[in-house]
Amino acid sequence: PAMLREYIYDLSQVASCYVSIYPNAGLPNAFGEYDETPEQMARVLGEFAEDGMLNIVGGCCGTMPKHIKAIGEAVRPIKPRALPEIEPRLRLSGLEPLTVGPQTNFVNIGERTNVTGSRRFARLIKEGDYETALDVALQQVENGAQIIDVNMDEGLLDAEKAMVRFLNLIASEPDIARVPIMIDSSKWSVIEAGLKCVQGKSVVNSISMKEGEESFVQQAKLARRYGAAVVVMAFDEQGQADTIERKVAICTRAYKILTEQVGFPPQDVIFDPNIFAVATGIEEHNGYGVAFIEATRRIKQTLPHASVSGGVSNISFSFRGNDTVREAIHSVFLYHAIQAGM
Repeated sequence: PAMLREYIYDLSQVASCYVSIYPNAGLPNAFGEYDETPEQMARVLGEFAEDGMLNIVGGCCGTMPKHIKAIGEAVRPIKPRALPEIEPRLRLSGLEPLTVGPQTNFVNIGERTNVTGSRRFARLIKEGDYETALDVALQQVENGAQIIDVNMDEGLLDAEKAMVRFLNLIASEPDIARVPIMIDSSKWSVIEAGLKCVQGKSVVNSISMKEGEESFVQQAKLARRYGAAVVVMAFDEQGQADTIERKVAICTRAYKILTEQVGFPPQDVIFDPNIFAVATGIEEHNGYGVAFIEATRRIKQTLPHASVSGGVSNISFSFRGNDTVREAIHSVFLYHAIQAGM
């Protein structure tokens, strides 16, 4: 146990959860037996506890009831480790952590592993060529994606089966699995199937109040149970919000339900106030970009610790086929949206 000291100390300084240790009774000897006595283990683990490093303590291989008794007596009078004060931040993970805060640069989400957004990926999945489809995910990570969005919503696919198979393949590839996964579907059953097999802390994309509060609360509770963050669309029983006032009102209502009724940490809530296409030929659509930016500003000002995301390519959809114009629009829009808090 003494060999674990430096690692337990480091962990105890940063972990926002309880720290547990249940070491072997030393290393096995030549006969596969463990030689550390109850007194030796109790002394070492008692010192760990005295130094404020532990919340839970026990014993593993080689420990007997007398070891556990001695350890219990050693730590019984000692106050458990106090959890450190940690700033509320959106914390996600694959094999590696991703913390999003005020000092974080804009977070890029790779959407090429989405059958509705990538013809190549959709073709590979339909053909059952999951190994090559996995390369699409790897390319996104290598090109700087910090989160991978996975969507299997295609009429000819068994979306649940495809989602589980692809996420399990991602888990077997450390170069991809190091980033968090965004499980994307319009069907809750597909999202839940993904949540059951994904590793780390993922993001649900998305939930909304489209079908009322009851369904919204139920899905939010399940997402919370699986330990995921959630993207919440600005969408209620009356439809998608397209004005500043509606975007802010729906997000505010959802925020209160999530934080006050469901018990969701506000830092695990990500609002999507809807980016719609401009320059469609309909005059009222010309204000959609400004509406998103201003709604983002108000959300960040009034809903503490919540994040804001959006599908930027939607803004220039009217100019599809003209990459030069689209890239220019994206650059200007992103500049102002990021300044507002996206």
